[in-house]
Amino acid sequence: MTSPSPSPSSPGTGEIYRIDWLPGTDFLHGTCHCGREHTAHDPVEMWEWMLAHPQRHEPRGNSS
Repeated sequence: MTSPSPSPSSPGTGEIYRIDWLPGTDFLHGTCHCGREHTAHDPVEMWEWMLAHPQRHEPRGNSS
């Protein structure tokens, strides 16, 4: 069985941003689709970092 292909009009970029709670702490750990990571105490700060993160940056390890 295959998954349906996204239609050209469907939203989304296929990029995955992940935010995890660090158990035993009050901290959140975010991972961008490129592999860059950020830790924050405030959920608003974490989302601001995620949304401000460049959309077309190179994955970690690639340099220009």
